[in-house]
Amino acid sequence: MGHTATAHAGSGGLTATEHRLANGLRVVLSEDHLTPVAAVCLWYDVGSRHEVKGRTGLAHLFEHLMFQGSKNVSGNGHFELVQGAGGSLNGTTSFERTNYFETMPTHQLELALWLEADRMGSLLAALDDESMENQRDVVKNERRQRYDNVPYGTAFEKLTALAYPEGHPYHHTPIGSMADLDAASLEDARAFFRTYYAPNNAVLSVVGDIDPEATLAWVEKYFGTIPGHDGKQPPRDGSLPEIMGAQLREEIVEEVPARALMAAYRLPHDGTRECDAADVALTVLGSGESSRLHNRLVRRDQSAVAAGFGMLRLAGAPSLGWLDVKTSSGVEVPAIEAAVDEELARFAAEGPTAEEMERAQAQLEREWLDRLSTVAGRADELCRFAVLFGDPQLALTAVQRVLDVTAEEVQAVAAARLRPDNRAVLVYEPLAADDTDESGDDDAAGASDENEGAEQ
Repeated sequence: MGHTATAHAGSGGLTATEHRLANGLRVVLSEDHLTPVAAVCLWYDVGSRHEVKGRTGLAHLFEHLMFQGSKNVSGNGHFELVQGAGGSLNGTTSFERTNYFETMPTHQLELALWLEADRMGSLLAALDDESMENQRDVVKNERRQRYDNVPYGTAFEKLTALAYPEGHPYHHTPIGSMADLDAASLEDARAFFRTYYAPNNAVLSVVGDIDPEATLAWVEKYFGTIPGHDGKQPPRDGSLPEIMGAQLREEIVEEVPARALMAAYRLPHDGTRECDAADVALTVLGSGESSRLHNRLVRRDQSAVAAGFGMLRLAGAPSLGWLDVKTSSGVEVPAIEAAVDEELARFAAEGPTAEEMERAQAQLEREWLDRLSTVAGRADELCRFAVLFGDPQLALTAVQRVLDVTAEEVQAVAAARLRPDNRAVLVYEPLAADDTDESGDDDAAGASDENEGAEQ
């Protein structure tokens, strides 16, 4: 099966064609002959939301195991072959998916497709206790380096656990717990692979300087013989009431460079018009130096060294609005919190100005164009919309939906959602309050990186 659609405003006439193999693998192709490179992106519809209690971290562990060799490629061969051919590669794990990607010189495209098919079709031939132990240690070490042993490192995990109740599929983050990583057996890993790493649970996109017919022939040749698998259960329901109903709080006393206020607000699901409106609201309030929170806290009050408000878009559960404020030396958190609440209440009452709307929408449009302007970024977006929303063509029109949002819709979602009774709050207090310094990290929406989980 195949059909073509052309993108609308702003996407430079980009097109994508869709095809489906007999085994269920969905294939999306997008031609672009600007540079002699091709991007291969494979999204498996499995992330930490598919895991069960006691076995968290399997999705992320698997992302690592996929680089440990397969039937025809031993050890570190995936890296060696791709990098030796002048390409780059990686993989990431999130709540909602696991992805693998290569960018190759055009004449090496077939190699990337063969490699991805080899591990989809034959990873179990190479999976043994030794590779399992090896990668279990790598992931545990990564957990220590990225989460446990850095200032504010466990904030994302703690806020997620507060924002999504015990038993909710998003209550735990993709990194997984040390205890669960220790408990995972080789048989657990094999069953996980058989269930989720099947062609009918994946979308493959190839973007760039390609010949679509030749590319499709390679895909059929290498992926076509891999059998599908029907044992996958749908992910558990992630829906929750629109409002948390009460503020949830946790105070952490740790060796951190500055006091911090972090909060996660419950926002609409990705793929809805309300989610796009919320994205515009958070951009006005907390993205960059022209934002309201930066102007108020950093520039005017000088009570913070960094203030930002970003968004973690989620399709299978409410999205999160991610507030992150690092205080100036000597400033107490309650003063910051009062100022934040005052700004949010004013925004809910008055809404954005015409100038703020224009600036925020232009910023979101620029970010979207940046993603689509690289072959790797476009391949990833096509996979995202195919896996999460069933239609890769939506990737090419996403910006139009953001530009269609009105100031009234932005104000409405802010009034409904950006309230004290709809947030989980973390307060960081340094161990010795008198020796805090003025360092701060301006990446408020670090959440989006955290959600990527770990990379190789």
